[in-house]
Amino acid sequence: MKKTVLLLMVIFPCIIFSQSKKVTLADAITIAQKQSPDYKTTLNRNQSNYWRFRNYKASFLPQLRFNATLPEYNKAVRRITNDAGQDIFVNQDQLLLEGGLSIAQNIPYTGGTLSLNSNLERIELFGLDDNIGYSVIPFSVRYFQNSLFYNPFKWDKKIEPLIYEESKRDFVEKMEDISVNACQRYFQLLKAQVQLEIAKVNLSNQDTLYQISKGRFKIGKIAENELLQVELTLLNSRNDVTTNIIELKRTSQNLARYLELDTENLELVIPDKLPLFDVNVDKAIEEAQSNRKAVIEFRRKRLEAEQELARVKGSNKLQLGLNANFGISQNGDDFNNLFTNFNKQQNLSLSVSIPIFDWGVSKSKRKMAEADLDLTNNDIDQEKQLFEQEIYLHVLNWSNQRDFLATSEKAKEIAIKRYEISQKRYVLDKITITDLNIALQEKDRAVLQYLNSLEKFWQDYYILRQLTLYDFINDKKLEVESVLFD
Repeated sequence: MKKTVLLLMVIFPCIIFSQSKKVTLADAITIAQKQSPDYKTTLNRNQSNYWRFRNYKASFLPQLRFNATLPEYNKAVRRITNDAGQDIFVNQDQLLLEGGLSIAQNIPYTGGTLSLNSNLERIELFGLDDNIGYSVIPFSVRYFQNSLFYNPFKWDKKIEPLIYEESKRDFVEKMEDISVNACQRYFQLLKAQVQLEIAKVNLSNQDTLYQISKGRFKIGKIAENELLQVELTLLNSRNDVTTNIIELKRTSQNLARYLELDTENLELVIPDKLPLFDVNVDKAIEEAQSNRKAVIEFRRKRLEAEQELARVKGSNKLQLGLNANFGISQNGDDFNNLFTNFNKQQNLSLSVSIPIFDWGVSKSKRKMAEADLDLTNNDIDQEKQLFEQEIYLHVLNWSNQRDFLATSEKAKEIAIKRYEISQKRYVLDKITITDLNIALQEKDRAVLQYLNSLEKFWQDYYILRQLTLYDFINDKKLEVESVLFD
């Protein structure tokens, strides 16, 4: 077993640091924001919202369409009503060719659609002498509005830009979330690397102490119990090396796969401290209210609830619809004479629907919409309070995080120095193995505590950026270059 562990100690550093890739925390975050799975998911969501906004803008531009039936052939016996009002059966054998152009424009101020249409038909009847007929509509102007009391286009013009702005801010927030995730994976691997190095050093030291203790036992300076305790510590150190090798493999795979690197042999660098800067709570809340997507989301949710109430009120009692058409047409069996002496075609219809007795359905729908609006407003008020509280508490926590880091760094230095002194004193037979093991445990715990504090320090920094979308070091708003065409 001892030979196996020593072999691993010789081979493993060669595996790690031969052809290893040196990565800093800044490198890891930059790579994650360009090629991590979270980035790809965020990018796809952002693209979807971008094209949704493009679709919304295009819906208010004229839409030109070509419609055609090429061809439609019918051969059947059909029942028709003649001029005398009698139902008769006729053999129908015909070929229909039809084509037309239409241009439509949504009218955001009224909520209706205005369209200009033209159409040409050719019907060929088989088995008759005069077997070809034509019909033409050079132009026909039509206006249609489903409801005179509810305008969906007006609400779309309020809500859709907010959805798009919310998606852009969400993209920036998700990029900072990627920073937090990359930071977490970075420190997991960094701690695994440091702990492995500590375990290997401890194993080497324990092996030396075991050899010294065997010599002392032979000359009767220590009891067998103390020798067994030293041997037990040596065995535990060997297990620690094996355990940390496995943990290093797991965390290196975790980081390499997240960054989509072509190697898992990564050499990480302990990041430096950030420069000193102060974060004012009022400033943080102000920037968060100006930059975060949540503020846009509050407005959007309220507008959507108001839209639903307006829709219910507009269609719940009196429903009015308008359909108007004006144009010219002509038909005949000679194509050359179709474009003279046009016939006028025009119609106007106003549809009305009034519920007389509906067992309270209309009232209940309106009350439900009003209740949903009140609920939305209450939820928004609570979310605003939680929003501000989260920022307030995090800023307070950040203000103390640098002190925690400085304390843990000092504790690490003291624990390492104490262990070195204890180790020398044990060699000189001044202290027991129990005292040495206590110093060893405190040293390892202090080193790990320092790394945990350093990890918390950097994670809190990126969470602060995520909560405010503001760079307090450079005193500017966080922005991400657009990945789409504006």
